[in-house]
Amino acid sequence: MRVLHAALPAALWLALAAPALATPAAAASSTSRFTDRELTNGFLWTVFGLEYRSWSWKPYQVKKYEEPVRFFVINLGRRDRTRDARRFIASLPENVRGLNVRFAADAKSSNFQVYIVDRAQYAQTVREHVYRSARADAPGRCLVRVESGSDGITNSTAVIVSDEGEHLFRRCLVEETLQGLGPMNDDDRLVHSVFNDKSDHDTFTPFDRMIMNMLYDPRIKPGMNARKVEPLLPMVIHDARRRIR
Repeated sequence: MRVLHAALPAALWLALAAPALATPAAAASSTSRFTDRELTNGFLWTVFGLEYRSWSWKPYQVKKYEEPVRFFVINLGRRDRTRDARRFIASLPENVRGLNVRFAADAKSSNFQVYIVDRAQYAQTVREHVYRSARADAPGRCLVRVESGSDGITNSTAVIVSDEGEHLFRRCLVEETLQGLGPMNDDDRLVHSVFNDKSDHDTFTPFDRMIMNMLYDPRIKPGMNARKVEPLLPMVIHDARRRIR
């Protein structure tokens, strides 16, 4: 996955999913096989930085929702995948402590829009609903754009491709939804994670559940840098382990 940052007022983030993508079901296996060092690295590698580097310092700050995340799913593809997407989204609060998820009545009242499209609709949907520019490029196989300010994420927009196989749909749904909640970077070293384009994961893995629980721990604040976050991680990891079995 490539991740781009544009120098725009509210820190606009774009995560582009590549060949491999992710599934709705949350795994339930133990996290004891992951060391504290692995989890610390996983957090630092996904929460800070962007795969495609820019001169901006914004990638090196924590990005997360402080207000309730109000999802709205818009299915534009031939096959109606709304129920699949809503089922995964509805499972997030039980798997991520501190994440407040709701469903909005319409796109206007939402702050996280999920567009489900066929490949033929992808470029137009990205231009119209993500970039809002008819001349914009539409890279990647799926993507999510995150708008974030000093008080946290204000809006996310994901575009998920529906008609190129179950694996791609599931991986897109999981990876882009999770990245839209804050951990925007990918890293090839994360063998247990969907935040790695070379992995074949298409579920919300135990490792990624740990990363998300660490991010949504109340001690981790939007705008914090790695220097401020790292001393907190041993206790954050300890508490997350107690919640995830």
